[in-house]
Formats: sequence, structure tokens, C-alpha cells
Amino acid sequence: MRVCEMLENTAWCMQDGERVLVDMMLVGWQPVNSWVLTFRGSAVRTMSEEEAKQMKAALLALQQVMMGDVSQVDTLFADLVNRDLQLPEHLRKEMKS
Repeated sequence: MRVCEMLENTAWCMQDGERVLVDMMLVGWQPVNSWVLTFRGSAVRTMSEEEAKQMKAALLALQQVMMGDVSQVDTLFADLVNRDLQLPEHLRKEMKS
């Protein structure tokens, strides 16, 4: 969600044209137009605008798949398609053993 107005421990945020009051206690004060990931009415972490766009696309993809439409999965998960996948460092060490 995009922060529109900070109050003391809450913020008015926008998501899909809807204004929502969000508890900001976990992330603290955030500037207007910053982005936060929310869960059950609370901001749990900050995120970049690019990450917010990717998250929105991923949620749309999941919604479409649940309705039986898989036609846009590659488009909506474009950040994951056609990239070189790499194991995290701690797993790469395990593969060498």
C-alpha cells in the first residue's frame, strides 16, 4: 500500500483506489508516497515501488489461476521468467559437499 498521510502511529494508505487506515507500529513513521507491505491492517515492512508493483502483479496472477485462467502467468511473473536461478549461498555450500 502507498502511504498517503501519516498520523501518530497509523497512516492512511491507498490500495486499488481504496483508502485504508494502517497500523504503522512495526515500521514506524514513513514518508508520504512510500510503500508498505500490510497484513491484517498492520504494516509489516517497507518496500520499494518496484517491489509493490511486482507484488500486485503476483497477487493478480494468483487470483487468475484460482479462477482457472493461466494465460497471463508468465507476464505477471515477468521478474521470475527467463532469469538465471541461483541457490542461496548456504545451499550452494551444501551442493559442494
